[in-house]
Amino acid sequence: MSSLADRVRRALGNDDRVNVEQLTERLSALERFLRVTDPYLPDSNLVAAHTLVERAGGRLALSQDHTVVALAGSTGSGKSSLFNALARLKLSPVGVRRPTTGVAHACVWGPLEPANRLLDWVGVLPRQRFIRESALDGDDEAALRGLVLLDLPDFDSIEQSHRLEVDRLLGLVDQVVWVVDPQKYGDRILHNAYLKQFRSLTDVTVVVLNQADRLNPSDTEIVLTDLKRLLEEDGLTGVPALATSAKQPGMLTELRASLEKTVAERQAALRRLAGDLDAVSDQLAATIGPPAAEDEVDRATVRQLTDALAASAGVPAVVEATSGAYRHRAIANTGWPLIRGVRKLRPDPLKRLHIDTEGVAPFFEDEDQGAPVPRTSVPDADAAQKSAVGLSVRAVAARAAAPLPEVWAPALNNAARSKLHDLPDALDRAIAKTDLGMSRKPFWWTAVGILQWLLTIAAIAGLGWLLTGYAMRALGLPKLDYPEVGVVPLPTLLLLGGLVLGLLLAMLLRPIVNAGARRAQRRAEHRLRQSVTEVGREHVVAPVREVLHAYAQARESLTVVRSE
Repeated sequence: MSSLADRVRRALGNDDRVNVEQLTERLSALERFLRVTDPYLPDSNLVAAHTLVERAGGRLALSQDHTVVALAGSTGSGKSSLFNALARLKLSPVGVRRPTTGVAHACVWGPLEPANRLLDWVGVLPRQRFIRESALDGDDEAALRGLVLLDLPDFDSIEQSHRLEVDRLLGLVDQVVWVVDPQKYGDRILHNAYLKQFRSLTDVTVVVLNQADRLNPSDTEIVLTDLKRLLEEDGLTGVPALATSAKQPGMLTELRASLEKTVAERQAALRRLAGDLDAVSDQLAATIGPPAAEDEVDRATVRQLTDALAASAGVPAVVEATSGAYRHRAIANTGWPLIRGVRKLRPDPLKRLHIDTEGVAPFFEDEDQGAPVPRTSVPDADAAQKSAVGLSVRAVAARAAAPLPEVWAPALNNAARSKLHDLPDALDRAIAKTDLGMSRKPFWWTAVGILQWLLTIAAIAGLGWLLTGYAMRALGLPKLDYPEVGVVPLPTLLLLGGLVLGLLLAMLLRPIVNAGARRAQRRAEHRLRQSVTEVGREHVVAPVREVLHAYAQARESLTVVRSE
């Protein structure tokens, strides 16, 4: 299926009266605009653009040798009489009963068959289609070959179906000839509901003052002058305003000449398309404002989001557990060997939260390949923490929406909240996957542990030596002679020295262990906040940036659509 741009190129050919490339680019840009904004903007803002794209594609796919011109007017304006006079046949019913015309009638100058598909698309019933082929031998009629003239129902008909049909057809035809009469040419409905809406279609709009035969020439000029003034107030400056009469063929000369010129140029459909593009782009301008960077969400807003997510994910509890785990493990490795077993019977604070710190890298490499990640036992967020997360998420959306038109605010808010239900699991996985730096045992723990064992062995050896001496004396065996260091027996020195030095070493290490726990706490908090920030960026900020990216693309596309 050919694209809309290809249809425009084929329709325009090499006619230099229309900027082919510019019109093609504008249509393509409008299609791009709709593609990127459809998921985010309300349908009410885009319905006119969608209608235009569909109408442009349908019209350009049909006959380019025909020009569809509609006669539109109010009840009693005489447009059906004018239709018959232009066709020089009695085709559309004329009478005093209102409304007379209930459905559109069509007259085709030339063979009917080539225009049938076009009339099917416009929606004119087959029984309401007529031809002027038999009269084409005359030069005056040959100039209109390719004209498809429509007589529309009255736009102010008491029948609502008639008014709806008029509105539908006015959106499809290539050119509109508005038929007014000397009595109702200033009708408010005509000007406010219709003519003002055609301000972007001045190139395909003609206004005729019908029934001008009822006025003398001077009055006709006065009415035409006033009609032109009203048209200028409607924004239709430069639109032709002609005096016509269905009863006097000579008063149709200007209108027929205008129609002949339109048919000969074969530009009306394209000018209508360009005018509709102008109107639609003006409507869409309200949806696009100043440029907005895709990283519009600043660091302060992300930091606020991270704070809320960290509290919700239980980061403070994990940080505190990391500090406790460091002390627990340090004492278990550097304390007196005789009480290490007692220390190891106490639960590790991190393991109590089901946070594994041993072999973490291989485990999560497997997880990336599809292995499940075990849930932690970090306490669930309370109501206040959940509320803080909600407020922070809305703050992200509000910050991103600040420079944009208000119509984008709901899309940004929905994007920020689109993955909110996944946040708890994502945060829990992030906590479980974060390497807290606790998987490696410091070298000095091992060195101190060996020293503590040596001191303990010395104390045990001294105690055993002394007990052996006491046992020998109790059994009446010869007394053992203990070596002395100064005045202190060596066994006593070993026992007391091992115990005292072990205790002193443990006391001296306590500040070092506390300092290491604080470093582990800070390291864990930094890494956990990094993990939480990534979750926030992925689940909250990234969807918002997708909308901002779409906005940037839409803004660029609309700039092309509005270029002239």
